Amino acid sequence: MEPEQEPWWRRIIRRLIARKPLEVILHEGGRTQMKRTLGRIDLIAIGIGAIVGTGIFVLTGIAAAENAGPAVIISFLIAGVVSGLSAFSYSEMSSMVPISGSAYTYTYATMGELLGWIIGWDLILEYLVGAATVAVGWSAYVVTFFSDVFNVEFTKKTTQAPVLWDNNDMAFKVNHGAYLNIPAIFISLLVTALLVLGIKQASWVNRVVVVVKIVVILLFIFGACRYVDQSNYHPFVPPRQGNSYGARGVFKGTQRVFFAYIGFDAVSTAAQEARNPQRDLPWGICGSLSICTVLYIAVSTVLCGIISYKELDVASPLTFALQAHPNTRWLRILIELGAICGLTSVILILLLGQPRIFFTMARDGLFPRIFGRLHHRFKTPYLPTIASGIVCAVLAGVLPVDILGDMTSVGTLLAFILVNIGVIIMRFLHPGAQRGFRVPGGPFLIPIPGAAIALVVLVLSDGPTIYRLFIWLAIGLVVYAAFGYRHSRVGNPEKWSEEDIAYFQDSGMLDGSDGSSIAQSGKAEQMDSVGKQSVESVTSMPPAHFNQPHASGIVEQPAPKL
Repeated sequence: MEPEQEPWWRRIIRRLIARKPLEVILHEGGRTQMKRTLGRIDLIAIGIGAIVGTGIFVLTGIAAAENAGPAVIISFLIAGVVSGLSAFSYSEMSSMVPISGSAYTYTYATMGELLGWIIGWDLILEYLVGAATVAVGWSAYVVTFFSDVFNVEFTKKTTQAPVLWDNNDMAFKVNHGAYLNIPAIFISLLVTALLVLGIKQASWVNRVVVVVKIVVILLFIFGACRYVDQSNYHPFVPPRQGNSYGARGVFKGTQRVFFAYIGFDAVSTAAQEARNPQRDLPWGICGSLSICTVLYIAVSTVLCGIISYKELDVASPLTFALQAHPNTRWLRILIELGAICGLTSVILILLLGQPRIFFTMARDGLFPRIFGRLHHRFKTPYLPTIASGIVCAVLAGVLPVDILGDMTSVGTLLAFILVNIGVIIMRFLHPGAQRGFRVPGGPFLIPIPGAAIALVVLVLSDGPTIYRLFIWLAIGLVVYAAFGYRHSRVGNPEKWSEEDIAYFQDSGMLDGSDGSSIAQSGKAEQMDSVGKQSVESVTSMPPAHFNQPHASGIVEQPAPKL
């Protein structure tokens, strides 16, 4: 009697929840040809480089004027606390799975291919739109800088987006007289070219601009505090008006400024270029977030004290606020210079992170494999870097800063939710895996509140922002069904020959003992229809492979108590 054939719907479910084995992830990451040149200071600088930028120099004023009033200080505090909870989870996951895919790789290893795809697609939105947001802010500060220093006025036609977003009517409106934001396009393409050349060159540039912008921020805090008028703090939480102010406005401001905290996520995307990722990634994540949260709260406190929050709805609020006070020209010039440097570093880090997620997904078969190759000389994922830079330039050239920032924030919140859940799952699936950092208090005390608060802030976002996120995710599901589902290495190992793996020109994709590909030696972890865990071999992996220590230094240890 022939065995009953498995129903088609059950096969599809097994495919969608198939997990990429942790052993395979670590093996590939440990033997990468990407250059491991980043130390602890570099990683902290990457975090600061990505965090301190638009949040201080652009979104602080917009969030105060449109959402929270002076209570934007509370918005930053809430966002910092929630980000801190998620930072603990990111630290544990990055020290356990030090791979460039960030939340995408963590989700693929814990919750399966479909959710892994969703968060990877979401991160593409987060980083691309985030970089475009910063490029728009960079453009505004460059225009102001040339006006203050050289008395050169740029025309609106070439420095602003052709459309605006009306927060009250929740609709796009034509920005009459504006055609294209050329400075934003220029900086996007310039940073893209730098990133193609190599991570070390980009790291040195980032270090310099991080030092410059921290000095400038401190100059603003201590130089402008003498102009603080306490009456500007009243009312601290303005009465609700439509979609703005009140308690809802504070949470809406929190959702908006969440954009400013995605830097520690960018630290985890550089995992395969860190010299000691298990030890240094948690330092980079937690260290950069702590420094930046203090700076954010200090700047927003001073900014709302030196001018009425109602006047801060501009793309360069720090210099605009100082214009209302005498003898501040040179301070404005220094802030503009620091903002230009600071925003440059944010664009650099965001455009560094997004292509590496794209690159990792391509190597998993979810995107065309051409995006999974490294440059033969620079050892950078040059094709996804170029593609990301071009798309970023287009978005920055035609969309306004506030709509871009909101789209990025909801993407960040979704990533936070899944990474917190991933920590809980990993504690039970791989309790014995070596972790360079553990979330204090066990697997529930911090990850559950981190995920829950991020979910609340996400739900309280504006309807149009949520709709745009769902539309983007729906497009992603179509792309997955049309390509990723059919070409995934985990789900379709028979379609990946040795020649296909050799196309990537990376020994990290091969088993060092006999040259056989990891695609031919992986296992997909799946769940059956009643939820009972099962591990079905996609192909056979040599037992000796699991007994060898990985190049990343991560090996299975006896399971500690949770």
